[in-house]
Amino acid sequence: MASPSTLEVFREDDGSLAVAVGGDWLLETGLPPSEAVWRELEAGAPVSRLVLRSPGLGRWDSSLVSFVHGLARRAERHGAALDLHELPDGVRRLAAQAAAVPPRELHPAESDDALTARVGDAALHAWGTFSDALEFLGRTGLAFLALLRGRAYFRGVDLLGSLESSGVAALGIVALINFLIGAVLAFVGAVQLQQFGATLYVADLVAIGIARELGALMTGIVMAGRTGASFAAVLGTMTVNEEVDALQTTGIDPFQFLVLPRVLATLLMLPALVAYADLLGMLGGMFVGVALLRLGTRQFVEQLLRALALRHVLIGLVKGAAFGLVVALTGCFYGLRCGRSAAAVGDATTRSVVMGIVLVVVVDAVFTVALHFLGL
Repeated sequence: MASPSTLEVFREDDGSLAVAVGGDWLLETGLPPSEAVWRELEAGAPVSRLVLRSPGLGRWDSSLVSFVHGLARRAERHGAALDLHELPDGVRRLAAQAAAVPPRELHPAESDDALTARVGDAALHAWGTFSDALEFLGRTGLAFLALLRGRAYFRGVDLLGSLESSGVAALGIVALINFLIGAVLAFVGAVQLQQFGATLYVADLVAIGIARELGALMTGIVMAGRTGASFAAVLGTMTVNEEVDALQTTGIDPFQFLVLPRVLATLLMLPALVAYADLLGMLGGMFVGVALLRLGTRQFVEQLLRALALRHVLIGLVKGAAFGLVVALTGCFYGLRCGRSAAAVGDATTRSVVMGIVLVVVVDAVFTVALHFLGL
C-alpha cells in the first residue's frame, strides 16, 4: 500500500532553505501542495542556497522529477545555489536531463510586415495554381484536338476501365442517393401543398425538381467524391512513383495517355447516370406519394408525365455532361499536380473532392442564371 507523500520546508542555521520530500511521490496517490515552498522562496528572506532532502522517500515517478525541475528553475531565477546530493541518483539524473533541454522560445505576435508577407505568399500560391490550371486546360484541349484528328494515343482498355468506374460501378450509390432525394423532396413538398389541398402537385414538384436540378446536381456531387477522388489518387500515385515522368521520357504525352480517356469516359457516362438518377428520383417521389399521401399510382404517373417537359430532361442531361467534365478535369489536375510523397497523394485526393464539389455547385449556379435569362 502506498504511503502518502509529504513536503516540508524550513530554514537552517546557515540561512539556506531546506525542502524535505518523503513518502511515495506518485501521481496516482496525489501530491502535497507546494505553495509553501514557493511562498518561502518568493516572499521570505533572500536564499543563497536551496537544499533538497529525501528522508523516508519511497516510490516515485515523473511527478517528483517535475517538482525538482520547477524548483531548480525558481532557484536559478533568485540566484540561489541548488543542492541535490541527498536525492536518489535516478532523480538527479532525470533532473539533469530535464535541465539540459532549452526552454521553448515564445515568438512575439506577428507584425504588420509578417502579415503582409503571409498575404503575399497566399496570393502567389493562388496565382501559381491558376497558371497551372490554365496550362492543364490548354494541354487537355490539345489532346482532344489530337483525338479529333485521329492522332491521340491511349489504350482502349484504359477507356473501358474508366467507363466502368465512372458508370456501372457507380449505379448503386447514385440509385440510393437519388431515390432518397426524390422521397425527401416529395415529402417536404407535400407538407406545404397539403395546406392548400394540392397534394397531387407533388408529382409536378418531383418531376421538374429531379429532372431539371437535383438529379444532375446530386449525381455530380457523388461523382466528385467518388470518381474524381479515384482519378486524383491513381494519377497522384503514378506521379509519386515517377510513372508520369517515365511516360514523358519515352515520348508519350501523359495528357493523351492518362487524362484523355478519363475525361472522355466521364463526359460520356455522366448524362447516362443523370437519366438513371432522374428515374430513381421520380420513383422515390412516387413511393412517398403512393405510400404516404394515398395518391393513386396511375394518377401520380399521369400528373408526373404531364409536368415533365422534354426541355427539363435535356437541361438535366446537359448539366450532367458539364458536371462530368468538371469532375474529371479536377481529379486529373490535382492528381498530376501531386507532390512526391505518400502524404501528398492524400492531400491531392482531398483537394480534388473539395474543389470538385465546389465547381459542380458553381457550374450549376451559372446554368441556373443563364437559363433564367434565356427563358428556359
